[in-house]
Amino acid sequence: MRLKRLHIRYYPPGIFLDYEKGGQLRTKSIDLLNLTPETDVNELLSDIRAAEPLITSSCAEQVKVLICRLQEKVGQKDDRKFYLFRTLQAHILPLTNVAFNKSGSSFITGSYDRTCKIWDTASGEELHTLEGHRNVVYAIAFNNPYGDKVATGSFDKTCKLWSAETGKCFYTFRGHTAEIVCLAFNPQSTLVATGSMDTTAKLWDVESGKEVSTLAGHFAEIISLSFNTMGDHLVTGSFDHTAILWDVSSGRLVKVHILTGHRGEISCVQFNWDCSLIVTASLDKTCKVCFNPQGSRVLTASVDKTARVWHVNTGACLQVLEGHSDEIFSCAFNYEGDTIITGSKDNTCRIWH
Repeated sequence: MRLKRLHIRYYPPGIFLDYEKGGQLRTKSIDLLNLTPETDVNELLSDIRAAEPLITSSCAEQVKVLICRLQEKVGQKDDRKFYLFRTLQAHILPLTNVAFNKSGSSFITGSYDRTCKIWDTASGEELHTLEGHRNVVYAIAFNNPYGDKVATGSFDKTCKLWSAETGKCFYTFRGHTAEIVCLAFNPQSTLVATGSMDTTAKLWDVESGKEVSTLAGHFAEIISLSFNTMGDHLVTGSFDHTAILWDVSSGRLVKVHILTGHRGEISCVQFNWDCSLIVTASLDKTCKVCFNPQGSRVLTASVDKTARVWHVNTGACLQVLEGHSDEIFSCAFNYEGDTIITGSKDNTCRIWH
């Protein structure tokens, strides 16, 4: 094995290692979930070197620098208030979803006009229009942390994989028998998961464009899904009022837990930063929901035309984001957690700093 490159991962704290083995480039992670501002960096570095043979004396100093950067980030206070930065009239028909790339420098919007658009966050300039679907583009995602690919899921029952840099379509994934309404890349950007109104989720290989597996177990439409940080578990939320946690690491898709409790259809599910919590939104009261990368805040979007920021530990509402003139059905934090984007039925998206 030969180490090729190191990457920092702020949320949750960790370091990715790109290495070569048997002529193939592979990736593994060093998770530092217990890192605090008081952690002894030299002692932690010694523990890492003892446990990971790829970390040799030649790169030890670089690893130490990355640990110090992570330590600084962990110690930052999270008391931000958001204000409206920009409003974009993004599409001629209502928006369906919004999503940031890792840095927040770009974002994407999906619409009933059958397109997905890529935008520059700072200038509001449209960079690319992704055209090719024959029906509503409902589900969209960047392959973060890389941000060089975009996946779109449509009511035309297909998912398309695109280049974020050129707008070229790489593959069209076919296999679902009903509308695709949610999708996600795994953290390694090797798989795309799609959820459909046909009650199943499917896994697709990003490199080959082929179907890998089908997850069958829900009794109604799958409306939301999310990978955990390691990519070895997937949670799916359904109109059958349940969320199911799946183990995908072994290649065999096994139902791990079925989460029940909502009185209405589940509309959204997501892991928090260290995968110790799963947040679910339901049509019994709430709608769209997501954690900030630090795992300390929850953002909700609602038919009452507002988005709200909540404290995870206390459940207190910290801020109400008002301004949309119709229901909000999509919301997202950027990777730093310092920018929010909301998408509304009023045909606009709003950026909040």
